[in-house]
Amino acid sequence: MLVRIRSKEGTFRLETDPNECMLSLGTKIANQLKLTDYNSLEISDNPTNTIPIVELERKTISELGIKHGHLLYVAFKEPETDGSNTIQTDSKMSTSNLSVKQNPVDDLLEKQDGLIKRDKDQKFCKHSANGMCDYCMPLEPYDQGYLTEKGIKHMSFHAYLKSINKANKQLNELNSKFIPPLEEPDFRVKTNCSGGHASWPEGICTKCQPSAVTLALQQYRMVDHVEFSVSDLINNFINFWRSTGLQRFGYLYGRYEPYPDVPLGVKTVVEAIYEPPQEDEVDGLTLTLPWEEESLVDEVAAACGLVKVGMIYTDLTDDGTSQGKPCKISIQYSQNGVPLEISNTCAAMVSADIIEASIDPNIMRVKESTSERYVPEVFYKYKNKYGVNVQESAKPCFPVEYLLVNVTHGFPFNPTPLFTSSKQFPIANRPEFDVQDFGKLYRHLGLKESGNVHVNTVSDFQLLTFIRGTQVLTNDDFAALARLATSHEEKDANQLAQSSGWQTLVTIMREFDHSLIPNGGGQSYPGSSSSSSSRASEWSCRHCTFANKGFRTSCEMCGLPRD
Repeated sequence: MLVRIRSKEGTFRLETDPNECMLSLGTKIANQLKLTDYNSLEISDNPTNTIPIVELERKTISELGIKHGHLLYVAFKEPETDGSNTIQTDSKMSTSNLSVKQNPVDDLLEKQDGLIKRDKDQKFCKHSANGMCDYCMPLEPYDQGYLTEKGIKHMSFHAYLKSINKANKQLNELNSKFIPPLEEPDFRVKTNCSGGHASWPEGICTKCQPSAVTLALQQYRMVDHVEFSVSDLINNFINFWRSTGLQRFGYLYGRYEPYPDVPLGVKTVVEAIYEPPQEDEVDGLTLTLPWEEESLVDEVAAACGLVKVGMIYTDLTDDGTSQGKPCKISIQYSQNGVPLEISNTCAAMVSADIIEASIDPNIMRVKESTSERYVPEVFYKYKNKYGVNVQESAKPCFPVEYLLVNVTHGFPFNPTPLFTSSKQFPIANRPEFDVQDFGKLYRHLGLKESGNVHVNTVSDFQLLTFIRGTQVLTNDDFAALARLATSHEEKDANQLAQSSGWQTLVTIMREFDHSLIPNGGGQSYPGSSSSSSSRASEWSCRHCTFANKGFRTSCEMCGLPRD
């Protein structure tokens, strides 16, 4: 018979016999996992309650109730060497103790029971104030009646985990099969098949080919609400489309917080949008990935206590007036402005190269099988007009809603944004509007000749990414700047102003700004009588020798000011 073995290394199958002892099975497992220490093996049908296999090695497989197709969970310790030190890692450790660090909001929510408190029902409750009955006892965070009543289409991720864990507890009492709470779907052909044939694509059998896919709406969502800290974030982003008629893309940076409107809910608080280099068009856009500044922008976000939490893009059509107003059809049918998550099934189908986009954004196509790509049968279920569940083939196409999870969104009633600058520093990668340079930075900060740091002016994410990109400030000085931008404390401003890095930056900004004022006079602009003759001819940068043309006041290649 076959038994399935699951460990942190993955899942595999082993041939065994009901009369075989656990010592023999344990040896097979150790060999499969290439373990040197057989005694560290622990095994059970419950991943949270494994038993050392040495305690079971004299029992047979049938005595332990293991049957064909059963799934067993294996834990073990393995040495990891780092120089002269040896560290023991335990595969049973929680996710927060492994190399993948859990988000603090998950640490907080997993400790809560999430019970929904209810007041005493004046009509049905007959007990005293300190009593409790079925009409007033707290509800579980995954109670479907409560979720339907509140219009919550998807339960929260932590509520879903608790529903599975409770079901497992009940099944464990009945000695029934354990339900894995988080089992990632995988629709790829297995490459290590034991069927005795050549690996895919030369061979395939029922053991290694993926099962049919039946699409259903995902029960839970990872994030329940998206909150933009201030409406100007969206306005500044959409203003690009309003001014050019071209679509735009940006990454969202923010943090995760508990969301009390959904039991054990999580919300994303968006504090900044960064627009990477892109080629925008009326009906789409093109990104160059990976983009060079991504790690730098992520570093700036981390210094401000933020992470990349999503992406945003426009999908708008002008109403014909050329005044930057979306047409009625665009508002009705576009998904612009509607936060969405992709489901786990969607991610797995993309990974297996099963689906592709169609010309209709509401429809997904199922790809055809080829000699190099195996596409399993795909079905989707829906209720017909009679309320009966119907299953249909998803080939050649199916509604995209089966791959998406809706998320609510909005703005706070009393905004307290992290970045509070009243003036907007030029947005990166928008050369059509404005460019970022030391002169713009100098005037934005309002330093004049004093070099004083004003709390409000530095509290701007675009400004921080520009300064970090100049590499003028040391890591410690930039950390102080990020702390000032997010704490808004005058003491941090005084500390930053005294740092050598900041003083160097101020000096560069002054020199750059003064280079725009010829002969010590007033500010000169392209096209004015005092500048047109002297700036129109070609000039060579003394720093990189690049040949610049026209009225440029800084080098197009290296960005340094013209002498």
